[in-house]
Amino acid sequence: MGHSTASFLLLSLLLLSGTSYHDTVTLGFCSADANVGCMDIERKALLKLREGLTDPSDRLSSWVGVDCCKWRGIGCNKTTGRVDSLNLRNPYVDVSESDDGTLPALGGEINPSLLVLKDLVYLDLSMNNFGGLELPSFIGSLEKITYLNLSGASFGGVIPANLGNLSKLLHLDLSNNAVESDLRWLSSLSSLQFLNLGGANLTKAAPYWLPTVNMLPSLLELHLPGCGLSILPPTLPHINFTSLLVLDLSANGFNSTFSPWLFNLTELVNLDLSRNNLNGELPETLGSLTHLKNLDLSENSDIRGQLPRNLGMLCDLQYLKLSINKVTGEITEFIDSLSICTNSSLERLDLGYNSLTGNLPNSLGLLKKLRYLTLRYNSFQGSIPESIGNLTSLEEFYLAGNKMGGISLKSENTWEGVITEAHFLKLRSLKDVSIQKASPNISLVFNIISKWIPPFKLRYLNLRSCQLGPKFPAWLRNQTELVTVVLNNAKIADTIPDWFWQLDLLLDELDVAYNQLGGKVPNSLRFSYPANADLSSNRFEGPLPLWSRNITTLYLRDNFFSGPIPSNIGDVMPSLSDLDISRNGLSGSIPLSLGNLSLLTTMVLSNNYLSGEIPHFWNNIPFLYIVDMSNNSLSGTIPRSMDSLGSLLYLILSSNNLSGVLPSLRNCTGMKSLDLGENKFFGNIPAWIGESMLSLLILRLSSNSFTGSIPSQLCGLSNLHILDLSHNNLSGHIPRCVGNLSGLKTSVFSDKDTSYLYQGKLKVVAKGRVQDFDPTLYLVNSLDLSNNNLSGEMPRELTSLIKLWTLNLSMNHLTGLMPSRIGSMESLETLDLSVNQLSGSIPQSMVSLTFLNHLNLSYNNLSGTIPTGNQFNSLVDPSIYEGNTALCGFPLPDCQVNGGTPQGPSGGGEDTGFKMWGFIISMVIGFVMGFWGVCGSLVISKPWRKTYFHFTDKMIVACIRKYQGAQEI
Repeated sequence: MGHSTASFLLLSLLLLSGTSYHDTVTLGFCSADANVGCMDIERKALLKLREGLTDPSDRLSSWVGVDCCKWRGIGCNKTTGRVDSLNLRNPYVDVSESDDGTLPALGGEINPSLLVLKDLVYLDLSMNNFGGLELPSFIGSLEKITYLNLSGASFGGVIPANLGNLSKLLHLDLSNNAVESDLRWLSSLSSLQFLNLGGANLTKAAPYWLPTVNMLPSLLELHLPGCGLSILPPTLPHINFTSLLVLDLSANGFNSTFSPWLFNLTELVNLDLSRNNLNGELPETLGSLTHLKNLDLSENSDIRGQLPRNLGMLCDLQYLKLSINKVTGEITEFIDSLSICTNSSLERLDLGYNSLTGNLPNSLGLLKKLRYLTLRYNSFQGSIPESIGNLTSLEEFYLAGNKMGGISLKSENTWEGVITEAHFLKLRSLKDVSIQKASPNISLVFNIISKWIPPFKLRYLNLRSCQLGPKFPAWLRNQTELVTVVLNNAKIADTIPDWFWQLDLLLDELDVAYNQLGGKVPNSLRFSYPANADLSSNRFEGPLPLWSRNITTLYLRDNFFSGPIPSNIGDVMPSLSDLDISRNGLSGSIPLSLGNLSLLTTMVLSNNYLSGEIPHFWNNIPFLYIVDMSNNSLSGTIPRSMDSLGSLLYLILSSNNLSGVLPSLRNCTGMKSLDLGENKFFGNIPAWIGESMLSLLILRLSSNSFTGSIPSQLCGLSNLHILDLSHNNLSGHIPRCVGNLSGLKTSVFSDKDTSYLYQGKLKVVAKGRVQDFDPTLYLVNSLDLSNNNLSGEMPRELTSLIKLWTLNLSMNHLTGLMPSRIGSMESLETLDLSVNQLSGSIPQSMVSLTFLNHLNLSYNNLSGTIPTGNQFNSLVDPSIYEGNTALCGFPLPDCQVNGGTPQGPSGGGEDTGFKMWGFIISMVIGFVMGFWGVCGSLVISKPWRKTYFHFTDKMIVACIRKYQGAQEI
């Protein structure tokens, strides 16, 4: 009897346990079929679904045969055989292609045949691409569904309100779609435990989103990042979702202080309020969230005050990020509190970009699990505590931009001292090392013995402006896992040893620029995609290396590479986006294979010995924005196909032997710098430059053979800050519209927004000599029209260019007076008007040019007294004024005549002109009065007329007789 009772109990237990989802137990002595297949009606429904889908990688190829339960992504109840789960999530989430090179995402349409699947409880279509298709409203009729994931599948439109009918739903993820909603349907999902609407437009629900969410008592995870909620309610009278574990409200634009109700969610494990506009001090009540593991309050910009004392009592904390705020004070008390924890869990600590001060505490070394420590861009002082060496799990340590001295593994400070192998002995887990300085001045030295074998295997090595040389660091010999190698400006004067080339590394970056490395470079290096290689400013020689097709940026400038550019460079490295091989000794022609680099954005071939014509391959390189072929020996004309470069911003072809009439480049509408100087171009300067290139900053056409007048269309270039048309055969007047060049009136850009500018080098005549401007080129404001055949007067409109640094109009045929308001050009440093035919006096207003340090007015027709005061007192060279014989005053001889009166007027040129006109008018009046005083009397009085002519006849007869008498003698 006892045995039968035990059997009955066992049977009961088996029956009860056999009701679980997915794994229903079928008893051996029952007659049910253990291998029930799917229902035919559901199989047909799934086939209809497949018909509406696009499947470029054939993921649904298994959807054949009678038993749909065996198809990929289909799950069935083992008792009933009915389909209860459909998982078509894209398995290639992190890659753009599947293993066979095809695109894996499903697309197309979702057939309503899904409604046939009455027992469906699990539906996942995430990470596919439905191209903006509206979320199917019929999904709201899948009454039994408990799990719905449509995230990242490129759905659009309004979230259907009938989703509120899914009363059994536990998990809803619609994140990363272009959808919107007012959330009025949400409160009906009373069983919901997981909700993610990240990226959805919920602006309509901003005033009431919190009360709506508060009606979900079972909620465990709430993810609403980037939803445009904008309002973080300060109060919530009663909290229903007290079991909440995860709360993500990042990137919503909240502009308020911390709401107290947040700290009543005492079960929270993850809290993310980053990328908002939260302000005020960090509350002490943060310490009430004792289960917190991840806290992110970064990028709020205006969170102030000191770190709360209670924050250091969160012993479960694994991740703390407070970067990009205005947190002040020291961190000693906070770190000390954390270190007291019996077993501190902290792995990542990011306090970067704040205003923290003081020394780093020794207690940092007690956070044994710390792997990533970021303290950069604060105001920490002192040295790094030795206890940092106890952090054996530490992988990355950032201290850039502080006021510290000492040694760091991730730093950009003003470090001084010596690093030895002793600093690394305990760092067995070290993976990344980065020590870099903004300044190229080296004050930190690596003094590591050549036989040392590091206890770690690095992946990332970034050392900038630290001395490792003069020998190549031998301790890299066993670093076989390196992915990034940066030894920039490391004072290495050596050849790269063979063992380094033979490490068989797969690199994403190799940067050894700004050293004195020499020798030839082999072609054996391997690179992953994408990869950067920078060997600039060394002494490498031999032919250019040809590396992996995965190289995207290649910088080999300023070396001693020689020979031709390899003819197959564009075939071997087809992924190149940036190519700079300037300042070498390369010769020969430009290879046609460069035209195969369809992704190329920068092509810098300047300062070599290249010859031949510029190839006609520009139609194939649509993304080019920099072309610099200057300082070579190229000949021929500019190819007309260059007009196809719609993205071109910088075209630098100066100092070659190019010739011909300029072809149209009208389609290069975004051009910022056009430098064609020192060539043999002829013809008129094209008007289309001023009509199409409205963003032009630099126009340099100097030292060519251009003729005709300066086109007035150039005055429309409102951003222009360098205009150089010197050394041509231009004629006519200087256009009066030159005053429209507003780029020479106001600052076009500042230091902050010029980092993207391609500087190159440009020759500018300044301070009486040709100067090369390189990194500061964007600061130069210059107008140079010298050495032409320009005539007429200097336009008064020139004087409105108040930001102009250099004005050079020398060696032309300009006449008339200097503009009296020239003194308003307050930024002028260089003024050269020599070898013209200017007249009048030097305007007194020029005394206001307080930045003027180079002046040349020689060989004109100027007169009067040279002004005195300010800069004129320092312009002591008499040659400044030579060739103007009527000028006087310091530094020329004093202006005195017999009575000690100044020889000429000292006023402006226009005053002198006024007096001259007065003199001319007086002469005319005197002539008229004298003429009519005599002749008028003879006309009016007949006796006077007879007497005058009788007297004249007698005088003539007397003269004739006297002449005849002289002849007879």
